[in-house]
Amino acid sequence: MAKLAALICLTGSLLVFSQRSRAQTAPEGRSTGNQDQTDVLRVYAELVQTDVMVFDRQGNFVNGLKREDFELKIDGKPKPVEFFEKVTAGSVNEESQIAAARGSATRTSSNRSVGPVPLDRGRPIFFYVDDLHLDLPSLAATRKLIARFIDREMGQNDEAAITSANGQIGFLQQLTDNKAVLRAALERLKLRPYSVRDFERPAMTEYQALVITHGDQDTTSYFVDETLRQNPGMTPESAEAQVAMRARQLVQQGGYITASTLSGLEGLVRSANKLPGRKLVFFVSGGFLLDDLNSDSQYRLRRIISAAARSGIVIYSLDARGLVASLTDASSESHPDPSGRLSRAGMGELSATQDAMNALASDTGGRATFNTNALEPGLTRALKETSVYYLLAWKPEQTQNTSKFRRIEVKLVGKPNLTVQVRRGFFDREPEPPIAKNSRPKATKETNKEAVKSPEAELRKVMLTPYPVRDIPVSLSLSYINTQARGSMLTTAMEVPNEFFSFLPADGKQTAIVTVAGTVFDDHGNAGAAFNNRITIETPTVEAARGPGELTYGYPVYLGPGLYQVRVGVRDEHTGRAGTAHGWIEVPNLASGQLALSSLLMGVRAQPAISNASVSNDELPNPVELSISHNFTPNGYLRFLVFVYNAALAPADSKPDVAVQVQVVRDGQPVVTTVQKRISNEDIPDLNRLPYAAEISLGGLPAGQYVLQVTVVDRVAKRSASQQTHFEIQ
Repeated sequence: MAKLAALICLTGSLLVFSQRSRAQTAPEGRSTGNQDQTDVLRVYAELVQTDVMVFDRQGNFVNGLKREDFELKIDGKPKPVEFFEKVTAGSVNEESQIAAARGSATRTSSNRSVGPVPLDRGRPIFFYVDDLHLDLPSLAATRKLIARFIDREMGQNDEAAITSANGQIGFLQQLTDNKAVLRAALERLKLRPYSVRDFERPAMTEYQALVITHGDQDTTSYFVDETLRQNPGMTPESAEAQVAMRARQLVQQGGYITASTLSGLEGLVRSANKLPGRKLVFFVSGGFLLDDLNSDSQYRLRRIISAAARSGIVIYSLDARGLVASLTDASSESHPDPSGRLSRAGMGELSATQDAMNALASDTGGRATFNTNALEPGLTRALKETSVYYLLAWKPEQTQNTSKFRRIEVKLVGKPNLTVQVRRGFFDREPEPPIAKNSRPKATKETNKEAVKSPEAELRKVMLTPYPVRDIPVSLSLSYINTQARGSMLTTAMEVPNEFFSFLPADGKQTAIVTVAGTVFDDHGNAGAAFNNRITIETPTVEAARGPGELTYGYPVYLGPGLYQVRVGVRDEHTGRAGTAHGWIEVPNLASGQLALSSLLMGVRAQPAISNASVSNDELPNPVELSISHNFTPNGYLRFLVFVYNAALAPADSKPDVAVQVQVVRDGQPVVTTVQKRISNEDIPDLNRLPYAAEISLGGLPAGQYVLQVTVVDRVAKRSASQQTHFEIQ
């Protein structure tokens, strides 16, 4: 019983947050910093900046280049490079380097003392799947490619999002580091192709229609002759008019779908401007056609290219069709063509379907991967190529009052064997994208008045934005455990440092008034349990208000199995400033009987004790408080608790036989690995909920971001399960 008492002591200590904050807890029922700042290229009064990649003949990034090695031209006119520096994408230094480039014309790389550490890199990576232009084999190749990225290529601190042109992924189209969310999003990618169909005979393809509208005489004469043959007595003029009308209708059909593809991509690119640093977008498509003469497709492309420059996005295009010998397959209707007119006209069809994808890649500084069944090397190369770049900045023209597209040229002086990848241009000033009619419900005077008056309404509006708002930093911790009485309980815990609130004098004290709110969503975006509260924080002096301390808030709710997102926010009522955080959690279905783990409940203590061991009578003399931020100091001891569910019972003694192994991982590499240890089941009243508690010394681990991973092996059922969570040593 002594062991059990000690374990209960630990459980109470780790869960003390929920009890301590009950006064700030509603009834039952790793966030990223995303400031709205500039990224890799934006026009400012002082400097404009862009990113440049340089490779040798083997495709390796070229280090050691200097500012004088680069020749910069804007619209053909030479421009002095005012700022130059090498940047590691996703590093802790990237944000400050970009800020320095846009605001300082004197700082150079020679001023820097230490370069960015190559560990703890994390980048936003987007997959934009043009599911409007994918056939079944292309969809299968796309799913395989993205699954490989999730399983093998995604870095420890990377965040990724899978989005599609027709929006079929829905609520899961969000940037996240949770691989369960990404796999669920990938599962929603289904075959949703469109096809431009001509019901006349002989049937006209979209490409044939396009070249007819562009004046191709071979294709036009073929369809005119066939129309005359099928309609005796029709004049050649009437036949030509009929063919032209058919072609225009088909081109319009295709144009509507293509516009949807480009509109979705532009929306993604523009929204990513809220994220700091450089972003990578994989544009996966089966190819599509652009009508340059009868549509604004070229203008749309330029808008995307310019928006990508302002958002710091590089696009890599991948043709999911793979190696294509001909776009004519067994489903295509064949036409007698003894004169070869259609064959001659169709020779450029494949390249025409790739033109837009090629332009989006090359004009944003990326590459296109075409005509190969091996898409994985293109993805791997893109991840490697975009990991490091040179940042150049220059002074813009004094007057930029027109929406002119500026062309960028960057060359290397005296280094002909090196290849430069750079963005092709940007708009000085571009109009805001048009807002579609009826895209937003009309706001009445009453609703506007309510939104202004209600801090809760203002906060919930901010909470619904695509990316977390970090004007006030919010730490969010989500954890679940399964209780025998009521099932799985999800606990939302949030923490905000008091120093970010505004304290004003009131009744002889310093007082801050804040609103906290949160909502639990299922994987389809349906809102469920929610909380909101108005909290008054009082301190005796100004010094106390500015000192250490934080607002903590907990909210427990019982949920069924499934994938959930929790969005929380806090708003300072004196200033109107707000901060939000998003988090995902998967609650397993324990009724299935599968081996599963609870969340890892983490805490830390400063005094030494036995490391990596099951609890015993004297191992836990000091209480440990649940850590919400998962930020720890060096040389402490990280303590955790986990429950093992559904462990099989051995026939001999009706007891489970479960072993556990603990790893601490940094940048994908284990830095601490414990020996496999049997979990004690003595004095445990409920063997379906087998607890395990241990601690690991953080001594000797440098500052950085880590993953704690716990793996259990059921030696009776020959099954295993893992659970992991992020933490940081500061």
